[in-house]
Amino acid sequence: MSTLKVGALQGISASSDAITLANDGTCTANITNKPNRNLIINGAMQIAQRGTSATGTGYKTVDRFTSIGNGSQGLTQSQDTDVPTGQGFSKSLKFDCTTANASPSAGNYVSIQYKIEGQDLQQIANGTSSAKKVTLSFWVKSPKTGNHAVGINKPDSTGRQNTKTYSVSTANTWEKKTITFDGDTSGGGIANDNGIGFNINWFLLAGSTYNSIDSTSWVNYSSGTWAYGHAVNVFDNTNNNFYITGVQLEVGSVATDFEHLSFADELRRCQRYYYRVGLNQGVYYGGDLGIGFTDNDNNNIYIRTEFPTQMRIAPTAVEQTGDAGEYKVRRDTTKTCSGVPTFSQATAWAAKTNFPSSGHGWGTASPAWGQTGNSDSFLAWSAEL
Repeated sequence: MSTLKVGALQGISASSDAITLANDGTCTANITNKPNRNLIINGAMQIAQRGTSATGTGYKTVDRFTSIGNGSQGLTQSQDTDVPTGQGFSKSLKFDCTTANASPSAGNYVSIQYKIEGQDLQQIANGTSSAKKVTLSFWVKSPKTGNHAVGINKPDSTGRQNTKTYSVSTANTWEKKTITFDGDTSGGGIANDNGIGFNINWFLLAGSTYNSIDSTSWVNYSSGTWAYGHAVNVFDNTNNNFYITGVQLEVGSVATDFEHLSFADELRRCQRYYYRVGLNQGVYYGGDLGIGFTDNDNNNIYIRTEFPTQMRIAPTAVEQTGDAGEYKVRRDTTKTCSGVPTFSQATAWAAKTNFPSSGHGWGTASPAWGQTGNSDSFLAWSAEL
C-alpha cells in the first residue's frame, strides 16, 4: 500500500488551507458550515409571539427584532409571507409606510434593530489585538434603489460604531446582501454579561444629524456616525413597503448558507427574551395560565407560571389585555376576575401573578387555577435587551 505524505490540502483557487495535517497524524479542518454559527436568533422571522401585525415602532411582531424612530412618519410592521424564491424561507419582516414623511428633518430616523447579549460575543475578542471579523448577510426587498446603511454599535466601555452601506439595484425585488465588519481592536471590549454587546441597525430613513461623520471603519460613537452613507427614504410614500429575512451574523469573513433551525428550536431561543401564554398554550391544559393558591383576604389568588427556559433576567412586569372580564379563576367552580391580573414577583425561571377575585369564598391557601376567558386573553413577560 502506498502512502501520500502532505502537510495540507488546499483548493485550487483558495488562499488558505482546508485541511492541515500535523506530524503526529492529527489534522485540523477549516469547516465553515458548522452548527450554531448564526449569532442572530429568529433570523428567518419564523416566530411572532406578540402577533403578526401592529402599528408603530418597538417590539411588536417578529420576535427579537425591534424598531426605533423619530419623526412624523407612520408605519405598520408585520410578519409576512413575501419571501425570496427557493431559499427555504417562509416568513419575512415587513415595514409598511402608512403616513409619509417626504421631507424629514435632520433629527428624523427609522431603523430596524437587533440586540445581541455581550456574553454571546466573547468569541470575537472585541477590543483586543485578536479581534475577529464578523460577516452579516441578509435578504432585502426595498422600494428604493441606492445606498442603504446598516451599522453595528457597541455600547460597552468606549461606545464604538461601524456603519456600512449596501446598494439595492432593483426596487421591490429580493436581493441578498453580504457585509463584513473588521474586528475592532480598540474601545475597551464587550462585557461578558447579559447586557447589550451589539446593536445592529438597518436604516430606512436617516436625517443629517445621524449621517455626517465617516464610520466606515470603527470609530468612537457619536450621533453623526450612526447612519453614515444612508441615502434613501423608505417613508416618502405610503405605497412603500420594506421587507427583510434570512438575517445571519457569523464570525469570519465568509457568508455561509443561512442556518435554518426548526421552529421548536427557534421558539425556545426567543423565549429567553419574551414568553407569552394564552388559550391553547396553557401550562397544564387548555386555557390554564398557571396554578396557585388563595390568599388570606378572600380577594386575591396568586398564580405561578413556569417559563419554558431561563429568561435573560427576571421580568419586572406582566402583560395582559387590560380587560378583567377576559380572565378567570377556577377551583370547584369558575369565577370571572374582578380586576386584571397584576405582577407580583418573578425570577428568571417563573413568575407569580395576582388574579383579583373579590369575595371568592375559597378560604386561605386553597389551590386554584388562573385561566384565559377567551381566545384574546394572555399573560406575557419580557426580558428583552
